[in-house]
Amino acid sequence: MAREGGGLFAGFRVLGRFSGHVPHVLRYHGRHREFYLATAVGRSVHTYNVKKLGIVAVSNALPQDITCLAADRMLIFASYDNILHAFARNKEVVHTYEGHKAKIHLLQPFGDHVISVDVDNVLIVWNIESEEEYLQVDFDKATFAVSAILHPSTYLNKILLGSEQGSLQLWNIRSNKLLYSFPGWHLKVTTLEQAPAVDVVAIGLVSGHIIVHNIKFDETLMKFQQDWGPITAISFRTDGHPVMAAGSPIGHIALWDLEEKKLMCQMEDAHSTAIAGMSFVPGEPLLITNGADNAIRVWIFDGPGGTGRVLRSRMGHSAPPTKIRYHGQNGEQILSAGQDGTLQSFSTVHDKFNKSLGRGSINKKKSKKKGLKLDTMVLPPITVFASEVAHQSDWDGIVACHQGYITCTTWNYQKTSMGAHKLRPEEFSKHKPIDIYATAVDITSCGNFAVIGLSTGQVDVYNMQSGIHRGRYGKERAHEGAVRGIAVDGLNQLIITAGSEGLIKFWKFKTKDLVYSTELSSSPSGILLHRDSGILGIAFDDFSISVLDIETRKIVRTFSGHHGRINDMTFSPDGRWLITSSMDCTIKTWDLPSGCLIDCFLVDSAAVSLTMSPTGDFLASTHVDDLGIYLWSNRSLYALVSLRPLPADYEPSMVTRPSTCPVQDVDMEGDEEVFDEMIEYVSPEQLGEQLVTLSSLPESRWKNLLSLDVIKKKNKPREPPKVPKSAPFFIPTVPGLIPRYSVPEEEKDTQSKVVNLGVLSQKSDFYIHLEEALSTNEYTAPLNLLKSFGPSNIEIELRGLAPEGGGSMEVMQSFLRMIGMMLKKKYNFELAQAYLALFLKLHLKILSSEPNLLEEVSRLSMQIEETWIHLQTLFNQSLCVLTYMKSALL
Repeated sequence: MAREGGGLFAGFRVLGRFSGHVPHVLRYHGRHREFYLATAVGRSVHTYNVKKLGIVAVSNALPQDITCLAADRMLIFASYDNILHAFARNKEVVHTYEGHKAKIHLLQPFGDHVISVDVDNVLIVWNIESEEEYLQVDFDKATFAVSAILHPSTYLNKILLGSEQGSLQLWNIRSNKLLYSFPGWHLKVTTLEQAPAVDVVAIGLVSGHIIVHNIKFDETLMKFQQDWGPITAISFRTDGHPVMAAGSPIGHIALWDLEEKKLMCQMEDAHSTAIAGMSFVPGEPLLITNGADNAIRVWIFDGPGGTGRVLRSRMGHSAPPTKIRYHGQNGEQILSAGQDGTLQSFSTVHDKFNKSLGRGSINKKKSKKKGLKLDTMVLPPITVFASEVAHQSDWDGIVACHQGYITCTTWNYQKTSMGAHKLRPEEFSKHKPIDIYATAVDITSCGNFAVIGLSTGQVDVYNMQSGIHRGRYGKERAHEGAVRGIAVDGLNQLIITAGSEGLIKFWKFKTKDLVYSTELSSSPSGILLHRDSGILGIAFDDFSISVLDIETRKIVRTFSGHHGRINDMTFSPDGRWLITSSMDCTIKTWDLPSGCLIDCFLVDSAAVSLTMSPTGDFLASTHVDDLGIYLWSNRSLYALVSLRPLPADYEPSMVTRPSTCPVQDVDMEGDEEVFDEMIEYVSPEQLGEQLVTLSSLPESRWKNLLSLDVIKKKNKPREPPKVPKSAPFFIPTVPGLIPRYSVPEEEKDTQSKVVNLGVLSQKSDFYIHLEEALSTNEYTAPLNLLKSFGPSNIEIELRGLAPEGGGSMEVMQSFLRMIGMMLKKKYNFELAQAYLALFLKLHLKILSSEPNLLEEVSRLSMQIEETWIHLQTLFNQSLCVLTYMKSALL
């Protein structure tokens, strides 16, 4: 059984994805007078402005990942498999070109046409507007396998093709003729680039050679060689400096001086992977590069020696993140540790607030000298970390464990770098053991202490400010097996440790004494503490989850339903929900008060880590073999979501992970059915007959009834409003030689100012209902009518009950009986008091002279006194209990 409509979480956007292996495209917008950069990220195209490298547009997602990208003045062309699409306004697909039988790997915009080449060596020229084939050319793969394509500048209707065999061909597309064939250098052509000079083309070869060739005279002008493998990208500087840049598969960039025909300088480790795309901004000393390491960098050449420095960059993890946690209480920063060994901070507000805390290193100074590739001092990837914002401006606020490594490192969020201390036990300070490593870590809420658990069962405490070892739990070790989890409570009173032997132990934080130990049903794989509520979540190796209350030290909830290893857990900020992710590709939300599963959805790749925002608005997740951090919005904050328990036969639906662009949460048709099924709770007018119940009317309807005369006096205007004399549309004139306006005669006020008493003699609906109630003894109708009136209407109705207002003694008695009925049934308690007080204020003289009315009033007095004594007793009891609790707990 599957639930219709949306669940508790809806995909919002992805963080930390900026680039892929597809070369970027640089475009100039004439109206904006600005350069824009387009990169392919997964199934979408991201557009950035070069000026600030801020994202300005994200295209709609294609069905599959983009493998090839190109652009002209108006459109962006992107292909996946054998289908080519054209995007307009960086957003929507406006053209689709289908005709290839194999995967497209080369694209070249060509005026009103676009050229695409597939891996089967079929070249197709498309008419952009009509989406029709203009020309198709088949090449023999054995003699000429197309590997590069270029439109030489000023060569009308001509394209230059490079091949895997090394030869080049110049074709006229309009006449479909081969104009010239270049013999080449018998090495695969990897890239072709137009030089600033006409007729000159740079040709990159698989051997690392760069040939600068004049195609008009078929002459080689100069030849360069790089030792880093094939040439992946070439670009020429056009701001007056004769410089050519060439990229390599290992992330280095070489800059060649074309005048002196020599290597000018090298930019090593510009990217950690191959340079996918590289382009100088026309007329500016800026070089833009992108690579498969998920980074875009803008280099500026303003220093001596001709080398460039990073001016702006956007970078995420180059390998999938393994652990994410929200940092701070504002829910704007997510700390992420990846398999690339880096610790990074991603902002949920804007990419410009992203930070990289760098890569862990044993010795930072030596690492800087050796560079990224030859660095033997680099630490393994971070597996677990804990952070705290308290004192983070004074000393390090993050502590991390590394994969298979005994030493834990500290990190400084303010300085965005690795911290000053390396935390490990004193007995291992001189030699590093091979089979002992840190497995769990936590940091106290004050930010002063870090608690680290080892695979041997030892649990140590360190001071975060000084890095000094402050003690150990247990005589030699806290657990017989490896430590699977550590948690410190919010007040530094207790520390809870979980061991692989199946024990949970509670220790006094300060004295390090064992307080309590309990055996679990299975070996725990991890624990998570919600400090505010004192609830501990425990994940087991048998795929079940238990919830333990650290006050009573009892297991209060047990959940089962996952069919794979539980990767991570997170609590909602109020501690009501426990959200878990598993290798069975599900993300489940458990409601702790009811002990039920309230939400479950499937993703196409298992979630490795989860974290819930401290403000409760987003759930963040990372997935297997994925570089992004995905945000899921909490729909219960802005939409009606069913939180009823899911049935036992519930089948979760597959949810697509969000793209970079925020997703608008559109209600589907199925949602209406869900909402109709949802039982909306309507509170009864009275919960119980013995309970004194107030009405749901606002205070303004009854609180000021006794002060109406004062309010009217204050609101009375000082002068009566004067009616302006209205001029007629056509002003009349007096007949005669001299034109004069006629003065209108004053109208005589014939209307009598004496009030017609016949109007007052009419009985109101309220009066009629009270008269009927004398015989039927049913007072619900007059009470409901009175509740619908405003304060002024209520006063008029009560004045009209007296004989001088057109009423009678019997109706006054009926009103008092209505108040008695309200007191007897104990509902609308405050209305009964307010109505009775106004009635007594208006008719006190009449009541004192009428024995029937006096008898009713005395009966009401006894009822009120009896009810009020009962209420006062309950109030006093509650106040006594509260006072005792406050004094006893302190």
